[in-house]
Amino acid sequence: MKDKLIITKKGVKGEDGYKVFSIRIKDELVEKLDQLAQQTNRSRNDLINTLLDFAVEHSEVEDTDE
Repeated sequence: MKDKLIITKKGVKGEDGYKVFSIRIKDELVEKLDQLAQQTNRSRNDLINTLLDFAVEHSEVEDTDE
């Protein structure tokens, strides 16, 4: 077990490795995300990041050219 908790300094605001952008999604999907966020005690943002990361890591491109 470690004796110390090491806390790193936060970068300058806006330099935390994240980008802010907006998207449009259907109301029904927002409701589902909010329900899942509540069930998992996570923020909507955290949940969306987790889901997007999983989707990207488990996606593959299929060549449709014959």
